[in-house]
Amino acid sequence: MGKLRGFMEYERVNEQNLAVQDRVKNYKEFTVTPSEETLQDQGARCMDCGVPFCHSGCPLGNMIPDFNDAVYRSEWQKALRILHSTNNFPEFTGRLCPAPCEAACVLGIINPPVSIEMIEKYIVERGFKEGWIKADPPAKRTGKTVAVVGSGPAGLAAAQQLNRAGHTVTVFERDEKIGGLLRYGIPDFKMEKNVIDRRLAILEEEGIQFKTGVEVGKNMPVEELDAFDAVVLCGGATVRRRLPIPGADLPGVVQAMDFLPKSNRWVDGLTEVDNALHAAGKNVVVIGGGDTGSDCIGTSNRQGAKSVTNFEILPKPSETRTEDHPWPFWPFKLKTTSSHEEGSHREWSIMTKEFVADADGNLKGLKTVNVRWEKNEEGGRPTLVEEPNSEQEWPCELALLALGFTGPEPTLAERLGLVQDERSNVKGNEKYQTNLPHVFTAGDMRRGQSLIVWAISEGREAAHHVDAFLMGSSKLPIKEGGDLPTN
Repeated sequence: MGKLRGFMEYERVNEQNLAVQDRVKNYKEFTVTPSEETLQDQGARCMDCGVPFCHSGCPLGNMIPDFNDAVYRSEWQKALRILHSTNNFPEFTGRLCPAPCEAACVLGIINPPVSIEMIEKYIVERGFKEGWIKADPPAKRTGKTVAVVGSGPAGLAAAQQLNRAGHTVTVFERDEKIGGLLRYGIPDFKMEKNVIDRRLAILEEEGIQFKTGVEVGKNMPVEELDAFDAVVLCGGATVRRRLPIPGADLPGVVQAMDFLPKSNRWVDGLTEVDNALHAAGKNVVVIGGGDTGSDCIGTSNRQGAKSVTNFEILPKPSETRTEDHPWPFWPFKLKTTSSHEEGSHREWSIMTKEFVADADGNLKGLKTVNVRWEKNEEGGRPTLVEEPNSEQEWPCELALLALGFTGPEPTLAERLGLVQDERSNVKGNEKYQTNLPHVFTAGDMRRGQSLIVWAISEGREAAHHVDAFLMGSSKLPIKEGGDLPTN
């Protein structure tokens, strides 16, 4: 695959960004499109490694060496067919996925891995530019109807696959526009929303029906789902973790997933600026060091924050892979995102103890203590220990809690009588089927908070099993991709 010994000739090239001072002036994507020659050279780096571990690293089972080889040979339309055979929405994953495939790349043992995610993104972008990506409605309908609840990546993937099988699919979304957290959660500078809209237009042309502003169990009775032959629940894991310390209810202490969607709606012109959820002129502290925290940093800088500080309770990770996370497993190492580069101060091994109010009862600061993690001699979880005499107070008018999610909101599952686990995830068997045989579940609603690539994978696999439930068997692919679609 790729060029023989190409990995010895070409160095890895990462996608380049516009200068910080230019990109923070707006909410547009800021990556610089590489030349076709550069992308071909990056495809040439893919080794004929015998066992491509990138397959196992990718939850979708993307045929990565195959599309890398096609790019190297300038067979772009072939590369697109290969990519679409396993991934419904590579324009989403090419922008948002943390690329576990690259962590599992065999070349990564001795050199920087192949730039798989960048190649994936520009294959699909070439497809849209050339007009190769077109609606491909099914030749005939089965007469079966399916309701998909939730329009995030899992719901959209399930809907497209089931529509391809000939079923009549209706997607219900409680927000005013389709996309789930892709629309209201991911900042526009990471993915502009016209990327969703152009794919949505194709899905609609293929015959999928979308109904927005509909929250099943609230303004739509759950009994209306009985009209469908099958139901697929693909809601997100939206129950946020809280910080149970003094002052947590003060004005100015805000959940990240209240802050980020508000920004999305403001950028989209749907709402006016809410000063209580806006960073302009404020000292901002983002508590939580993951991707959501990073998104809060980039958004705060664009809103004109006075300062941005990021707290993480864990120790600073190593900059390289450690023995605790050997190849081809995911390496928990230091991640510095484009948002971090735009301006933020990062603190590690620090724990917030109290939010402090001013005379008017609004947030003016927070108190912290340094911590360390002591290993348990019996092999259990490490113990958190506060460092003595390490107390500190920080000025802060806006604290953003980016602490992750515990699971989906339980209301819908409870009203349907579905079995849930201790985190409110809806239990599904190996066929994604709940305790109600015609109700299936996929994505974050089944597995809890996870990656976009897992959501698409689960939506595809659930669709296979729904189709088999309705028709007795299914030709929809799972994992391996199956026949290449025409588009």
